[in-house]
Amino acid sequence: MARTWTVAELAKLLGCTLHGSGEASITGVAGMDQAGPDQLTFLANPKYTHKVKDTRAGAILASTAIEGIGAACLISANPYHDFARALALFYQPPRPAPGIHPTAVIAESARVGEGSAIGAFCVVGENVSVGRNATLHPHVVIYEGAEIGDDFLAHSHVTVREFCRIGDRVILQNGVVVGGDGFGFAKQADGRHFKIVQSGVTVIEDDVELQTLTSVDRATMGETRVKRGAKVDSLVQVGHASVVGEDNIICAQTGLAGSTILEKNVLLAGQVGVSGHLTIHEGAVIYAQSGIGGDVAAGSVVSGSPAFDRGLWLRAITAFPKLPELLRAVRELKRRLDGLESK
Repeated sequence: MARTWTVAELAKLLGCTLHGSGEASITGVAGMDQAGPDQLTFLANPKYTHKVKDTRAGAILASTAIEGIGAACLISANPYHDFARALALFYQPPRPAPGIHPTAVIAESARVGEGSAIGAFCVVGENVSVGRNATLHPHVVIYEGAEIGDDFLAHSHVTVREFCRIGDRVILQNGVVVGGDGFGFAKQADGRHFKIVQSGVTVIEDDVELQTLTSVDRATMGETRVKRGAKVDSLVQVGHASVVGEDNIICAQTGLAGSTILEKNVLLAGQVGVSGHLTIHEGAVIYAQSGIGGDVAAGSVVSGSPAFDRGLWLRAITAFPKLPELLRAVRELKRRLDGLESK
């Protein structure tokens, strides 16, 4: 059944200051263009302020009071964050009831914590440890010796390979593979490739989320590690022995070759390629489709392939379409100079 709160109740729940009437009932949340009189919306980016006058929302989260509109304002220090909190008030994904489905296969030596829900056709291997309140949706497979903390959520077709370690409150979306073999081969004298045993593990720390079809490979030796609070988008490849730092954001279709180190608060936009055996230092921002072939300094913002300073890159791409014209001008100047020299 859908939840309903008055605007005043929402302001109290979210810790916001109410500006306007708090009597309207709110049954959900929506974007500014789509919201109706019984919905909450938000204004986080000032460039969209012009849209506020046209919204039909019953209430709006904003950083300051907005005059001349019918909607009540919930004044927030961080409207986008509070909008996310409000969304969680109105919608919680279904959670299976605790228990083990009769088709699941749980090894006798495995330990599954209280309050856990193990779905249909799941497999939990020998000597696996799963903490309290875990949710394993159908067809999740946990290999032998894996250690998993509390409040684990694994969607269908997740695989956690042997001896990998996962912390608390980790979310793995559909099709994630934790601890698949790293890509390691030694070339033999006859040109054939000899597979190098991947004897290391993958470690996923607390509060990490890996989204659909992402792979974090196990190390050849030692470990691959995704540190606390990192968020990794869909279709990302994290190569063996890499380190993804605390609170990193890695967007879709990014690839990290082996032994890449990302320090704290790094942001990689979509389709970034990192060549490996390098360090991207704290707070760096890498724009979409960049190619990283060397270390990136702390706090840098880079673009391009190969990537370099974004400001310089923007000036360079502005010049690219003019290069033929500039080349013609240079040739003409050279022709004239050659003519002067010959006189």
